[in-house]
Amino acid sequence: MRFDDVKTKKKTDKMLVTAWIVFLLLALKPDFSKNNHVHPPSDHCHIHNSAIAVGEKLVFKAYYNWKFIWIPAGEAEFLFSETDDSFEITVKGKTYKSYDAFFKVRDYFHSEIDKKTMYPLRFTRIVEEGNYRRFDSLVFDQVKRKGVSFNGPTRATAVRKNITLHDCTHDLLSVLYFLRNIDITGYHPGDIIPTKILFDETIYPIKVRYDGVYDNFHVKGLGTFNTIKVIPDLVTGNVFKDGNRMNIWVTNDGNKLPVLIESPLSVGSAKAVLKSYKGLRHHLPRK
Repeated sequence: MRFDDVKTKKKTDKMLVTAWIVFLLLALKPDFSKNNHVHPPSDHCHIHNSAIAVGEKLVFKAYYNWKFIWIPAGEAEFLFSETDDSFEITVKGKTYKSYDAFFKVRDYFHSEIDKKTMYPLRFTRIVEEGNYRRFDSLVFDQVKRKGVSFNGPTRATAVRKNITLHDCTHDLLSVLYFLRNIDITGYHPGDIIPTKILFDETIYPIKVRYDGVYDNFHVKGLGTFNTIKVIPDLVTGNVFKDGNRMNIWVTNDGNKLPVLIESPLSVGSAKAVLKSYKGLRHHLPRK
C-alpha cells in the first residue's frame, strides 16, 4: 500500500466508522426530488412506538473493503431502554484490536426521546477516532423550536451555542428509531420518507427512498428474511463518489429490523451486517 493510499484511507476511516455507527445519516442529501411522492408522518411531529421493545439490543459488525478484500473493522452495539418519561438509546462503537493499530475507534452516543412523540429531548456524542476527539451535547425544545448545543474537542472546551430548530427535528439516533415506526402501507417504489436531523450545529433535511419488498434475503449467520429496501441518497465529496447509492435492508415485519447496509465509498466500500439481536418487540419470521 502506497503512502498516499494510507493517508486517503485514514481520512475515509475517520468518517466511515462514526458514520456506520449511525447508518451514515450524515451523508444524506438535503434536496428533495419533485418527481417522487413524499410521505410525511401521519401525525405532525408525533409517532407512536409500535416497533421497538424496551430491552432491545442489536449488534452490528462493520466491514471495510480495501483492494477487493473485506476487512472486519469493528462493532456497534445499540441498546433501547426507558425511564419514567423517556426512551433512551445508547450506542457504543469500537474497532477490533486487530484494527486498532491502524485506526482506533471508541465512540459513544446517547439519546433521550420523548415517549409521547419519539422526538429527542437530549443527545450526547463522545468520539475518539485516531487522534480526533469530539464532544457534542444537545438539548431540544421542540415546542419552542429552540436548541442548545455544547460542541468542542472535549467536554471542558465545548462552546455553547443557541440554535433555532426547524419543525420536527431529530438527532442522529432518534431518527433511526422514528423511521422504524413509520407505517409503509401505501408506499410505492420511489416514494420518499422526509425528516430532519441536527448535527454539529447544522440542520440537515434528509430523504430516504422506499425501493420495495425483497423476499428471500439471506443474512449470513441469521437466516433468510422477507425485507424492505430503502435507499438514502449520498452527498459526494471526500467519502462518496458522484452517483453512489447506499442500500439498506430492513425486515418486512413489525420490528423493521435493519439487517444489512451497503455503500460504495471514494476509496473502497463498506457494509454493516446485523450480527445478533435480542429483546425484539415482535416475533421475527425467518425462512
